[in-house]
Amino acid sequence: KPVLRTAIITARNAPAHERVVTPLREWGIEVDEVFFLGGIEKRRILEEFKPHVFFDDQLDHIKGAAGVAPCVHVPFGVANLPTPELIEQARREFAQVMQQAPDTEPEMEING
Repeated sequence: KPVLRTAIITARNAPAHERVVTPLREWGIEVDEVFFLGGIEKRRILEEFKPHVFFDDQLDHIKGAAGVAPCVHVPFGVANLPTPELIEQARREFAQVMQQAPDTEPEMEING
């Protein structure tokens, strides 16, 4: 019996396997189950699958799964691209931090 059972539950339709399953196989990652929901609510699958934890990059899917399993928002992907306002706010905060510690070398730069 495997120590870890992995499933991919995606809102995409079945042709998405080209973008989902193929790269995972190329990287040597085995997935036990894959669900291409084509718009069906993820909560329905999660209630049957009963995962120990659910990861998703969209907050709406996290909200929909709340109460079924512990949920983790993965803040990456197209749905999480920063808005121009967020980038500008990060620049202001970075500049403020740098003013408070002018002798410190910056560990990061904000591009955008």
